[in-house]
Amino acid sequence: MVSRGVFYVVTAILFVVGILFIGYQHVTFEIPFTPGQMRKVWTVEAKVEFEPTGSGAATVDLSLPAVQPGVTQLKQSTAGLGFGTTYIYHDDGASYVQWTKRNPAGLQTLYYRADFLMDDTAQDSSMTVPELKQNVEPEPYLTAMRSIAESALQRSSNPFSLAVQAISIINSNTEESTLLLSSYKKPELLVHILELAKIPSRIVGVLTLEDGRRNRNLSPRVAVFDGTQYEIFNPFTGDSGVGPNELIWNNHDGSILDIQGGTNAQVSFSIIKNSMSASEAGHLKVETMQASGKDVLSLSIDTLPIEEQSLFKSILLLPIGVLIVVFLRILIGIKTSGTFMPVLIAMAFLQTSLLVGLIGFVSIVCIGLIVRSWLSHLNLLLVARISAVIITVIVLIGAISIITYKIGLTEGIKVTFFPMIILSWTIERMSILWEEEGYREVLKQGGGSLFVAVCAFLAMNSEVIQHITFNFLGLQFVILALVLIMGNYTGFRLTELKRFKPLSQKIIEAHEQGVPYEADRLNAKRKELKANPHQTIKKWEEEHKLKEDPLNPQNESDK
Repeated sequence: MVSRGVFYVVTAILFVVGILFIGYQHVTFEIPFTPGQMRKVWTVEAKVEFEPTGSGAATVDLSLPAVQPGVTQLKQSTAGLGFGTTYIYHDDGASYVQWTKRNPAGLQTLYYRADFLMDDTAQDSSMTVPELKQNVEPEPYLTAMRSIAESALQRSSNPFSLAVQAISIINSNTEESTLLLSSYKKPELLVHILELAKIPSRIVGVLTLEDGRRNRNLSPRVAVFDGTQYEIFNPFTGDSGVGPNELIWNNHDGSILDIQGGTNAQVSFSIIKNSMSASEAGHLKVETMQASGKDVLSLSIDTLPIEEQSLFKSILLLPIGVLIVVFLRILIGIKTSGTFMPVLIAMAFLQTSLLVGLIGFVSIVCIGLIVRSWLSHLNLLLVARISAVIITVIVLIGAISIITYKIGLTEGIKVTFFPMIILSWTIERMSILWEEEGYREVLKQGGGSLFVAVCAFLAMNSEVIQHITFNFLGLQFVILALVLIMGNYTGFRLTELKRFKPLSQKIIEAHEQGVPYEADRLNAKRKELKANPHQTIKKWEEEHKLKEDPLNPQNESDK
């Protein structure tokens, strides 16, 4: 026999393991605890157009989207008639999709498409710190840049504030800024000024995500570095940071589009916003992580084929019904006809509506009891009698299906989902119970079975419970732990309290008259024995001898 200590340890382990599994799936797969939550996904399509230079081969390199915090790329695809496609990844973060073709002719169009999930938990970045270059700009531009750099340096305390001051001076229409802007664009000018201040920086391309937009171009921004930390600045306004609907596409020193064997090349972007369920988005994110080489353990039913998923979606609800049956039978004390028959009936109710299921169940059982009563007068053997009841149940289910279909009630056809063998044994047990204990006990157990079945149906029919049981397998360990704890309960059931109410009233009345509670008396005895075992035992032995002595006058008075 397993000790209670081992039992509680095993139960606690099961409960903790279940909670850890649930937490793992919630964090790793980002599966929400409630259904219906949606995630925002942007679909971006880059369109590349160019004209071949002649009869030679053409090679086109398009910069791939950068990895940035707050965004997770789910999938990508390309399209180009007759072109070969290769993805090229470099350690410095410069990654490209390359199209190649031997002899292109006429205007060529290539497409690159990617889906981006707005993901607050994403923290990775492919941004690298650029090498600090020597400024070799000609005069008088170099002197003007140095003047702005020195002025911004005096007004700043770190590289980021220096960038803000430099942008402010560039936009202030001074003589130096007017001279420089006549030959330099603002992003390029800001990078040159930061080079003079010995601050690494680079120009990055940012795409503004707006639903339904077509033929959009990248906006230039400047990434300013302080060690390995960086901030993105808008060189036109001085604003820092990347907005929630902005995507860094090009974050390296290479160009966004390179072409060999072609001219008049251009790239434009089209954007569409989509909504995706949080569960689906989480699974796609994990698939992307696994494809990139990250070791992620998948515990989801979604990895199974669709047919098996449909099967498990129903099977995983059974422990919920079992938990309700254990609670109502052990703690509440409701009697049922069969231990887990209500769970199977509740599963049938899931296929039918509750009202149709109740009518069908009551009709089949009542007619079955009538037939079983007639069979009892034939003195058949048990196997033959049960077989006859099974055939009767099948005939009844078929008749109900045909009749309801003929009158237009298509829900009645679903009574075929009732467990026929279980119904047959239920009818057999109820018939025997009627003969032995009367119809009251039959109504009590039959009504209890229906009540438990309805409670199980209401729980299993809940969208929240269906969502949790399907997406969090760790819940099964938690349910198992709860069932073990309730199975260890040996106290009174709730329905038994009424039976013992007169006894409890007498105990209370006796206590009011000075008689101590039995629990208090035994507790006092235990403390006395623990304080002085040997003396207490001798005392109890003497008291026992006095009670056994017939000459003791106290015994006579007690009599």
